[in-house]
Amino acid sequence: MASELFTLFPGILKKLKDCIKNNRYIVTLHADEEMDDDDLSIYDVESAVLNGVLIERQQDKSPKEWKYILRGQAIDGSFIIVVAKIGATGKLVVITVFRDE
Repeated sequence: MASELFTLFPGILKKLKDCIKNNRYIVTLHADEEMDDDDLSIYDVESAVLNGVLIERQQDKSPKEWKYILRGQAIDGSFIIVVAKIGATGKLVVITVFRDE
């Protein structure tokens, strides 16, 4: 499924990674709390997005925004899930993060 998403939306993954590389992202309070709960840092999130794959795309009912689910490796090599969207300003918005156990 991830390879199909990359084929269907090749520009999305690049845009998400570019936002991380250019420090154009924000982390929601919810994502920050989840990072604390799972003993993850912002470096883990950056790593996961930069080396991750797009595994799912979902559209919210209201507002009708797309969010992207990525699976990638944290600094320690463990896998985490990052749920994010592109905000109105073009920045990556990290909605939530959790370990993929």
